[in-house]
Amino acid sequence: MRHTLPIVPQFYVTAPQPCPYLENRMERKLFTALQGEGADQLNNALSRQGFRRSQNVLYRPSCADCAACLSARIKVSDFAANKSQRRALRRNAHLGRRATSPWATDEQYELFRRYLDIRHADGGMADMDVFEFAAMIEETPIRSRVIEYSDRKTDALAAVSLTDVLEDGLSMVYSFYEPELRSSSLGTFMILDHIEIAREAGLPYVYLGYWVPESPKMGYKARFSGLEVYVGGKWQVMKNPEDYESASHPLSTDPIAEQVANIQLPDRRAP
Repeated sequence: MRHTLPIVPQFYVTAPQPCPYLENRMERKLFTALQGEGADQLNNALSRQGFRRSQNVLYRPSCADCAACLSARIKVSDFAANKSQRRALRRNAHLGRRATSPWATDEQYELFRRYLDIRHADGGMADMDVFEFAAMIEETPIRSRVIEYSDRKTDALAAVSLTDVLEDGLSMVYSFYEPELRSSSLGTFMILDHIEIAREAGLPYVYLGYWVPESPKMGYKARFSGLEVYVGGKWQVMKNPEDYESASHPLSTDPIAEQVANIQLPDRRAP
């Protein structure tokens, strides 16, 4: 009988580039391709180990002397909305939710451009054109959804989230919203609604991406109860955000070979 050996993912490291979160830092990522029949298994396994998806790539920060970026997720059963989050729910009660397959539209792109031009004009995605936007939305080898939030009366699109469905939760890959409605706390509302979707589906977690201590861009994530962060190879409950720091140190990150050796890959062998 002839047996086919499983294909082991190959890991690579990006060249250093300026960090988008902390000044005077250089960013580097460890990444691997997400493709083939085992894409869902690999995405599930690596998401539980702090990786994030971008199109057909899974990546995790691996900076030479900094370990500030911490993967964050909300444990649904431990979450309780605070007063300001309950206000965000009330402010956006007029919005309806619609989940679709990952397909980009002109309306989404127009909203995306307004969002970038006003909120992130100097960010790494500022020059993204309509074709690159379509690739971001549509190039997914796993189970993904586009979740749109629109005004029930006018049908005007207010917010969008590209969301992956994992074995143990929902992963908010990228979200954007109408910048003129900033006072409505749409970003917070989308997270709250994803918590509700996960609860209804019996999924234990909502993955939020990375939280970075001392980065104003990421501060909102620490305001959600039930938050867990991935530190030292395991998830731990965040008790006090001030207990974490973004100080750099030459021994902050293990050597690449050691990092790769410690990654737990899914068992793709046939039963």
